[in-house]
Amino acid sequence: MTNTRNADPRVLPLIVERWSPRSFTAESMPQTDLEAIFEAAGLAPSAYNIQPWTFLYAHHGDENWDRFLSLLVEFNQSWAKDASVLLFAVSDTLARGGSGEPSPNHSHSFDAGAAWQNLALQSAHMGYAAHGMTGVDFGRAAGELGVPDDHRIEAAIAIGKQAPAERLPEALRDKEQVSGRKPVNEIMRAGNFG
Repeated sequence: MTNTRNADPRVLPLIVERWSPRSFTAESMPQTDLEAIFEAAGLAPSAYNIQPWTFLYAHHGDENWDRFLSLLVEFNQSWAKDASVLLFAVSDTLARGGSGEPSPNHSHSFDAGAAWQNLALQSAHMGYAAHGMTGVDFGRAAGELGVPDDHRIEAAIAIGKQAPAERLPEALRDKEQVSGRKPVNEIMRAGNFG
């Protein structure tokens, strides 16, 4: 797939070239590769350096794979079944640490999103593709994965080597392309929102 995004040449090429394909080869990923990807995620910034993220994972075909895959909506199962690894990004909704009681962490989702972005960019740098999704049975996933009530499943993520679109169900093949982005003048505003 040729990337057709255009950006200011000062934008890092890795950012411009990263996208979220659905077609994967189903080949296994070495644990050391996954650990490097997680290390990059862990280097993300977070409020008060709380690092509220946790990534639950299953390798393709391991004892957790079918269970993780079943927690996705049927549409996402149809293509994520060929990923190398499935993840669930979980954030801690409370700020913990110090001598005080835990308190609400306003930025837990924001911070977990920064970790996801590092994960996606590191995956691309290493020759993998990462596709985040919210097509998840969140209630069932929280229970099945033992996620505490004071944590939140943010998204599921499929990572793997990209395969040709022909591996996808026929209805998805035409959608296997780089998506456009809003022009920068639509996402920035000087001063107030309106």
